Amino acid sequence: MDRRQKARVATQLPVRVWGMDAKAQPFTQLVMVRNISRNGALVEGMLRMVKPGEVIQIQFGEEQAPFRVVWAGKPGGQREGEVGVQGLSSEPKLWDLDLVQCGAVAGKA
Repeated sequence: MDRRQKARVATQLPVRVWGMDAKAQPFTQLVMVRNISRNGALVEGMLRMVKPGEVIQIQFGEEQAPFRVVWAGKPGGQREGEVGVQGLSSEPKLWDLDLVQCGAVAGKA
């Protein structure tokens, strides 16, 4: 059973992320967002480990916003390089998409 409270839409969006890694070292890199919801996203391709609770910045196109790391895949595990993030509620939405319409289109594909 899926524990998510919000529907997610599969996607492949190139984004830039930056912040502090698990060793308190600054980083920036290009990654992909694999799915999105109104409040969060699944980021893949992270080369640096980040800790849950840390805030990272995500830039998509010209827009950027802070996100809190909710979980991070374990090194050597099946989800290595993946990070689940949640947008900070006071910030504008980074993904300017109609998720209901996107979900309907994805369901027909």
